[in-house]
Amino acid sequence: MLIEFKNVFVHRDARTVLSGINLTLAEHRIGVMGPNGSGKSTLIRLINGLLLPHSGQVQVDALDTRQDVMAIRRKVGFVFQNPDNQIVFPVVHEDIEFGLKHREPDAGRRRERAGAALEQLAIAHLADRLTHTLSGGERQLVALAAVLATAPEILVFDEPTTQLDLRLRNHFERLLSALPQPSIIVSHDLDLMQTMDRVLVIGEGRLAFDGTPATAVAWYREHCA
Repeated sequence: MLIEFKNVFVHRDARTVLSGINLTLAEHRIGVMGPNGSGKSTLIRLINGLLLPHSGQVQVDALDTRQDVMAIRRKVGFVFQNPDNQIVFPVVHEDIEFGLKHREPDAGRRRERAGAALEQLAIAHLADRLTHTLSGGERQLVALAAVLATAPEILVFDEPTTQLDLRLRNHFERLLSALPQPSIIVSHDLDLMQTMDRVLVIGEGRLAFDGTPATAVAWYREHCA
């Protein structure tokens, strides 16, 4: 799937958050790094129309986020940094099934799809747990399961490992490598960035560096650490 940014500008509170972004993204695993406040999260929120550019154009699979946002959101699964922004129901399987309500009219099929997503992430044992009793890492995986259940064509992650302990972080890395969907991942986790196919570094609202994981991480260490 091809994602294109064409001379994209985003402004917020009289400040330019992104300035003149031109990108074509087609690799299977793309990492995005940068200092806090550099515009990383803004960049990825443009991909599924959570934000719209003030000027320029963002296209996903030749669909324009201004005109085709609902079609794009059916294609793009977005996993937020804070899973509490996604989890709304008190029981895990109920929350995942709710996200399927407009895609799958049959309640039995919704339950099956929710169960399959939990099984895919090796967290089927959480299906009947109350969401408020889960650890931060477990909630993050449940939020991912809810997105996977919708069968997205591409996945976008905003800081997916920040709430994970080392065991769950390593579990997530293995899951990510096995997912068939192309993924775009914002993260400060430099080891995770080394597993990408391409890494972008965003600095002060601009594309500061674009290259292989090794060269991008080295550039980031030199200029942003």
